[in-house]
Amino acid sequence: MSSNQDTCPLEPAHRRYLLDLALASIRHGLTIGKPLPVDPANLPPPLSEPRATFVTLKKGGELRGCIGCLEAVKPLAIDVADNAFSAAFRDPRFPPVTAEEMDSLDIHIALLTPPEPMSFVSERDLIGQLRPGIDGLILQEGPLRGTFLPSVWEALPRPGEFFRQLKLKAGLPEDYWSDTLKIFRYGTETIE
Repeated sequence: MSSNQDTCPLEPAHRRYLLDLALASIRHGLTIGKPLPVDPANLPPPLSEPRATFVTLKKGGELRGCIGCLEAVKPLAIDVADNAFSAAFRDPRFPPVTAEEMDSLDIHIALLTPPEPMSFVSERDLIGQLRPGIDGLILQEGPLRGTFLPSVWEALPRPGEFFRQLKLKAGLPEDYWSDTLKIFRYGTETIE
């Protein structure tokens, strides 16, 4: 994980740029079928540094697409452009976004901090450590993995239910527990 994910929050101009870029990448996708290409050489350092992001699309307050990456592997601006395109056209839960929907989409960008492994002795201990509204979680059990962004706490405000639903998302039974279960915690800076 790159330590430059610990940088200060982005300046307002950078935040605006990323929102505009996400929208432009979706518009580009409607006509070209690919994410908007971004040249990191033309970007200021905060936008050209590797960052992990998720882009969430909502329409009328309802989820319309959400795609992201948990690891910082691409420059921030490229990650946002690629994830905005993917949220609009590649989220398998939804049909591709149409031109008619463009004006009704709300774009939310989550910039992730590096995930940190959590230490716990039991499910009760783990649930007791969760910070509603703050923690994003990654659950990993062998090849199975799932994540919930901190924004999911709005729909699942109780830590026990949040964790049970995360297990289901990862493909595990809701009552599953194992000593090999790995949990990572991360935070986000949200741009809306």
